[in-house]
Amino acid sequence: MTTGISSLFLESLTPGRVALAILVFTVSSFIVDFTWKPRYPKSLPRVGYGDGVVGTVRNWFGYMVHFNAWVDEGYDKYSKKGRAFVVPSAPSRPQEIVVPRSQTAWLLEYPDRMVSAKESHRDLLYNDYQFFGVDDHFPIMTLHKHLARNLVGLIPDVQDEIQGAIDTTFGTDTENWKSMNLWEAWLGIVPRVTNRILVGAETCKNDEFLMSQVAFADVVVRNSFVLNMFPRILHPLVAPFIVLPNRWHWYKSHRVVKPVIEQRLHHMAQKAAGNAEYEQWEPEEDMITWLIRQAYNDGLAEELSASMISKRLLPVEFAAIHTTVITGHSILLDLLSSDPSQGYLDILRDETTGVLGEEAGCWSKNGLSRLHRTDSAIRESMRISHFATGLTHRKVIAKEGITNTAEGWHAPCGSYLMLDMAGIHRDGDIYENPDVYDPLRFSRIREEYKARPQEEKRDPAEALRVQRLGMVTTSDEFLPFSHGRHACPGRFFVAHELKMILAYLLQNYEIKPIAERPKPLWIGQTIIPPVQVNIEIRRRKGSGKARRHNDNEQ
Repeated sequence: MTTGISSLFLESLTPGRVALAILVFTVSSFIVDFTWKPRYPKSLPRVGYGDGVVGTVRNWFGYMVHFNAWVDEGYDKYSKKGRAFVVPSAPSRPQEIVVPRSQTAWLLEYPDRMVSAKESHRDLLYNDYQFFGVDDHFPIMTLHKHLARNLVGLIPDVQDEIQGAIDTTFGTDTENWKSMNLWEAWLGIVPRVTNRILVGAETCKNDEFLMSQVAFADVVVRNSFVLNMFPRILHPLVAPFIVLPNRWHWYKSHRVVKPVIEQRLHHMAQKAAGNAEYEQWEPEEDMITWLIRQAYNDGLAEELSASMISKRLLPVEFAAIHTTVITGHSILLDLLSSDPSQGYLDILRDETTGVLGEEAGCWSKNGLSRLHRTDSAIRESMRISHFATGLTHRKVIAKEGITNTAEGWHAPCGSYLMLDMAGIHRDGDIYENPDVYDPLRFSRIREEYKARPQEEKRDPAEALRVQRLGMVTTSDEFLPFSHGRHACPGRFFVAHELKMILAYLLQNYEIKPIAERPKPLWIGQTIIPPVQVNIEIRRRKGSGKARRHNDNEQ
C-alpha cells in the first residue's frame, strides 16, 4: 500500500508541477518576508520605481544597478533641502531612510539601546551566518581599549614590516621596469602589515594564513550580495550552504594560528598565576594578547580558547584588509592619473623624505603627524573615491520606534537609517570643484592659515576647523570612518599604515603615470574596484639596499 502511494506521488511530480511548486513557494516566501518589514510614513518622499507590487519588484531588480543613482537623485531633491527620503533596498532588506546632513546629530545622538550600529552591521553582513554567530562587539571593544595605548610602540615594527612587504612585492631591480597588477600588489602589502599588529611578527608572514584571510574577506562580500537577493525567511535554509567557504577559509587560517594562540594562552596564564619562570616574560603586543588580556579583565572564560580567539579575529581581519586595500588602491590610482605637470608625486616624496630625515630614518607618531600634504592626499582620495554609498547605518531597535524632531515622521522598530556619504562628499556647496581630485586640498588650507599674521589667527573656531582637517578626523562632512561614538576605532593605525606605505613607495620606487583613472563598477551600495589595472614600476637608483628583514632571511 505504501509503495503504491509513493509510486503515485512520484508519478505526479511532473517537471511542470515541480517548477510551479518552486515558484509558488518562492513567491510566498517573498510575500511573507514583505509583511515583516517596517512600514514608513507616506510623508517621507520616495525614489525608485514606487511602492506598489510592480514597483517593489522592479526596485528589487533595480537595486543592484540603480541604487547610487537613486540616492544621488534623492540627495539633490530632498537632502540638500533638509529632508529625509526613502530609497529601495535589496529583496531581503527593508528600504532605508536616508537622513540629510542637517540631521546627522539627531541620528547619532540616540543611545544604542534605541538605535543600534551593531545590529545594523550585523544584518548588513549577515553576521549570524558569515561569522558563525560570533559578533564583533568584543573585538571592537578590545581595539578601543588597547590599540591606541600601544600604537606608538608598534610604529617601528609596522615600519619594518612595510618595508619588507614592499621590497618583496615590487622587487629591487633598479634597471628594468616591471609591470604589476596594482590590486594584487596591495594584497601583497596590506594583509601582511595589518597582521603584524593582529597576530604578531611570525604569523603575519605566513602565506597560507594571509591567503585564507583575504579569501575570507572576499567571500563575505560575495555572500552578502547573494543573501541580499533571498527573502530572509529562506536564510536558515540556504545560508548554511552559501557560507561553507567561510568555514573552510577560517579553518585554514585557524590551523596556522592555533599553536601561536595556545602558546600565548599558556604563557599568559602562567604569568597571571605567579609562576616564577614567567615573571620576566612579556607577551607580544598584538590583537591576540589584547583579546586574552581583555577576557581576563572581564572574567570571560568562554573567550579563552584558540578557536574563539581566531573567530574573534575574523571581523577585524575583514574590516582591516578589505577597506584598507581598496583605499590604498584608490590613492595610487588617483595620484597616478593626476596631471603629471602638477608634480604631486615629487611634492609628496619631498615631504616624506624631509620629515623622515628629521626623524633619523625611523617614523614616530610625531613625525607622521607632520606629513600634512601626504595626509591631505590620502584624505582627498577617501573623499572622492569612496567605496560605498554610505558607511553610517543604524537600525531602530526601540520597540516604540523613534520620531524625527525636525520633520515629524516616525520610524518604527526595525527601520534602517543611513547617511549619504557619496552625496555629501561630492556636494559643491561643501567642497569646491568636488569632482576633481586635489591632493593638496586640505594641506593648502593649513599652510595658508599658518602663513597668516598672528593677529589674524585669533578666531578659536577657525583654528579648530583647520586643526580638524586630518584624515582621521570625522565630521558630518567627512564620513569614510563613519562619525560619532561608533567611528572606526582602527582609523589611527590605518592613517599611520597608509602614510608609511606611501612614503616608502615614493622614496624608493619610480611609478609611471596612467593616462586616465579607470572607473569602478557599483553593485548596490558597494564598489567593485578596477582590479585589472597594471602599473609600471621600478626601484629608484640610490634608494638603498633591500631591508635586512626580508622574507628570504626569516
